[in-house]
Amino acid sequence: MSDRITAAETLVAAPPAAGSSHVDAGDAGYSKDLKSRHINMIAIGGAIGTGLFLGAGGRLAGAGPSLAIAYAVCGVFAFFVVRALGELVLYRPSSGAFVSYAREFMGEKGAFAAGWLYFLNWATTAVADITAAATYAHFWGMFSDIPQWILALIALAVVLTANLISVKYFGEMEFWFAIIKVGALVAFMLIGIFLVVTQHPVDGHTPGFSTITDNGGIFPVGVLPMLLVIQGVVFAYASVELCGVAAGETESPEKIMPKAINSIMWRVGLFYVGSVVLLALLLPYTSYSGDQSPFVTVMDKLGIPGAAGVMNLVVLTAALSSLNSGLYSTGRILRSMALSGSAPKFTGRMNKGQVPYGGILLTAGFGVLGVGLNYVMPGEAFEIVLNFASIGILGTWGMIMLCSLLFWHRSRDGRVSRPSYQLPWAPYTQIITLAFLATVVFLMWWGGGVGRTTVMCLPLIAAALVGGWFVVRRRVNDLAQEREDA
Repeated sequence: MSDRITAAETLVAAPPAAGSSHVDAGDAGYSKDLKSRHINMIAIGGAIGTGLFLGAGGRLAGAGPSLAIAYAVCGVFAFFVVRALGELVLYRPSSGAFVSYAREFMGEKGAFAAGWLYFLNWATTAVADITAAATYAHFWGMFSDIPQWILALIALAVVLTANLISVKYFGEMEFWFAIIKVGALVAFMLIGIFLVVTQHPVDGHTPGFSTITDNGGIFPVGVLPMLLVIQGVVFAYASVELCGVAAGETESPEKIMPKAINSIMWRVGLFYVGSVVLLALLLPYTSYSGDQSPFVTVMDKLGIPGAAGVMNLVVLTAALSSLNSGLYSTGRILRSMALSGSAPKFTGRMNKGQVPYGGILLTAGFGVLGVGLNYVMPGEAFEIVLNFASIGILGTWGMIMLCSLLFWHRSRDGRVSRPSYQLPWAPYTQIITLAFLATVVFLMWWGGGVGRTTVMCLPLIAAALVGGWFVVRRRVNDLAQEREDA
């Protein structure tokens, strides 16, 4: 018997959840090997990444201590997004996640747009992750003579292999990546609190509120710079939705998901906002830069031996974790799309380990192309790639909230039943969040530079989505008719 399952083969889909009449063929064939500890750490890992470990340095230098406010505000909306997704997951768990929900509430056109915006996010993020991993590896002398493209391919090969074997290997890798990231943050915060409490000098500065008040206060360069860094802060929260995708491969998501999602809020407050506040208390904001992790900056100023190397390992782990998450989630999303005709047929294939390897390989292929792109193009082009990732994130979050809003409307009509775990204050929460996402797009344009260039490319992205839909719509309609006739 063949070990592959293709979009052309007849699949027996998982039965719909209570209250749902929708059946998604993309939910069939998966194992349920992700445990509670995996989901909990995936939720943590999705909320902590290179956006904090590396990106916070440049943002602190640009916006000052007010960066903590930006992280807090964006963290609230990130929580709303994942809470809305959590309600949909409890209504009907699906490995297709928001693409599956877009299909149910917005039709195949909505699912097509949601899926390819998500792929845009992770395909471009993979470019950043694979190159960042190689760059961080060059920090150590033993790797300094190895060409960057070789290190990038090694990083991709290791993470790709773990993803292709089985979901259990992905879960274990992400579990330990998250352990390393959380452990490093906890250790730093304990050291930072000790330094503030004991007033131990750091590079000639006495830690405390005076470090903020003596250097321009919370808004040393005004409110506008804080608003302009929000786009980058949103990118830092990318992949918080990953736990929703993973819910389709775990037993008893109704027990595991609420706890994992609810914990995101306090983790955001503790790790993101708390870390930035500590960084602002320890050193003047002018001491940080975008060229170095702010945590490494503090450790260097303290003169702790080996601290820079340890933190570099943590940042490398964060990049690999992000790549790991991207390969995992796009594989599941693309399979859901392939079985409806919205993605290439080969992305619907699964191996003996019940892994949708076609979609994973497609994303990995873009990562390889990205190494070459980063090699031949100047730095500004690479920044554009990261901005395109932000557009993908904003589009994905917007689709989740639209699905949540439509789900709420159907519940009012009595066509669906909301689970006991609900997004609070609906429908106002969805509307306010959508307005916030639109505001972020405006701020990207208002800030000029690469951000404005990216926003000006939105008509091209829209045209590509429309053109792509006209290419696949006949196959989508044919497969939909086959399902109705079956």
